[in-house]
Amino acid sequence: MALSKFILASLVVSFLVLHLVDAHQSVQEQMQGSLFQQIDCNQACGVRCHLSSHPNLCERACGTCCQRCNCVPPGTSGNQEMCPCYARLTTHDGKRKCP
Repeated sequence: MALSKFILASLVVSFLVLHLVDAHQSVQEQMQGSLFQQIDCNQACGVRCHLSSHPNLCERACGTCCQRCNCVPPGTSGNQEMCPCYARLTTHDGKRKCP
């Protein structure tokens, strides 16, 4: 009786582990696919900078940040938390580089 409970519990745990491994692989494949896709920096920075008082300067800085991080936050300002790499880049003076 105890042996059959042990076997049943072992089977349940095995199925759970297999399910978790499969889910982990799926998440890794999705992340890996998104890491290698390059975004269109010109378009993303054009959207980000179209309301700027200095659009050429904004697009140049945004383009540099986009190429380094492969990410541009949504909207025309703020939302820096959406792209942590973009938010971390600074100038020599320690000010944020990316608009």
